[in-house]
Amino acid sequence: MNTSIEKKVIPRPLPKVNAYMDTAPFWKAAREGKLMIQFCKDTGEPQFFPRPVSMANGKRNLEWREVSGRGKVYTHSTTFNAWPGHEARVPYVVALVELEEGVRILCNILNVKPEDVKIDMPVKLCWEKLSEEINYPAFEPA
Repeated sequence: MNTSIEKKVIPRPLPKVNAYMDTAPFWKAAREGKLMIQFCKDTGEPQFFPRPVSMANGKRNLEWREVSGRGKVYTHSTTFNAWPGHEARVPYVVALVELEEGVRILCNILNVKPEDVKIDMPVKLCWEKLSEEINYPAFEPA
């Protein structure tokens, strides 16, 4: 009699293009290894995450621009109890990275021990290839 219980492995969920927020330009650029964020054409203010209107003035006069991919850790947390599909990754670092351009992006910090991640630590963009179609932005020590 086999008493072992097989645990079902849940695949890591993949992000989807959001038509309302028009995230297609973001994901297309990510496939090419470029980090793009929206800028208000009227005020020059950057914004992230993508939205249908400018947070600066409420208008739809937005454009996508490639950004440097450089920033610093604003805050972070180490995850030991993963969401479904992330169990094989624990422990992993979730952080808010403040980009040089002035926006913050929620991401993972890779290629570093969790205990070595510090607030204000300089980081640079790297990518997690989640599928043939999806490059996911992450950061690593600069």
